[in-house]
Amino acid sequence: MDLAKVKMVATDMDGTLLNNKGEVSQHFFELFEELHSLGVTFVAASGRQYYSIIDKLKPIKDDIYVIAENGALTMRQGKELQTTEIDRQTYLELLDIIKTLHGSQVVLCGRKRGYVEDHGQSFIDMFSEFYDRYQIVENLADITDDQYLKIAICNHKGAEKYLYPAFKHLENNLKVKVSGEIWLDLSHNLANKGYALQQLQESYNISPEETMVFGDYNNDLEMMTRATYSFAMENAHPNVKAIANYTTKSNNDNGVEYMLHKMIKAKKAVINI
Repeated sequence: MDLAKVKMVATDMDGTLLNNKGEVSQHFFELFEELHSLGVTFVAASGRQYYSIIDKLKPIKDDIYVIAENGALTMRQGKELQTTEIDRQTYLELLDIIKTLHGSQVVLCGRKRGYVEDHGQSFIDMFSEFYDRYQIVENLADITDDQYLKIAICNHKGAEKYLYPAFKHLENNLKVKVSGEIWLDLSHNLANKGYALQQLQESYNISPEETMVFGDYNNDLEMMTRATYSFAMENAHPNVKAIANYTTKSNNDNGVEYMLHKMIKAKKAVINI
């Protein structure tokens, strides 16, 4: 690996940069300052809401790019760079399918905020970890004054075995992503982390050979294809490990920081020659 070539780093959040408590390590922020001084562009790419991502990365929020909602929204310093949304008719048709999946809770991920019907306080407590701005509504079908960036479905029976089969037939027209053990995400076909990352790469004339990415779940698969230095976390889904070129330590063992340290060391060695 010639890590000195790296000019852009993109990382997933949950299960990757964040530990299992949803925390970013202080060591990461220290490494980021070195990355920044070396001119490396940093991208946080997550299924989370934009406002939740920048809350986790508050100390550096003005120095990074944010790919939110699995690629449906790209932001920089509070400015919208790219949005890819679901049309209303498709949104309503998807809600009708979801109604047949008993025990499912639904989050409409809008541009302004997240929307959820009242499924009890325990769900709200879990859901609010990922959504800093949200509103509890009586009927999700009544939301008309916001963009439909993503539909997130939660079911404790399991996303891969219970939810995915109900939407698999729509994969030619939509992105259907198992994004966690109990979460499945539905979005526009072009709304994925890989497409959003590609737009940033082209804007900066940065090639996949100059890009490093980290991920752990199926919503990271397209992003993996945009980097020569693609790393699956030790705790990653088998699909991610199969497509990534490399592996690193788990999220709880600071696998992202481990490789960033190696990359920074390689870049400094070249500078010192």
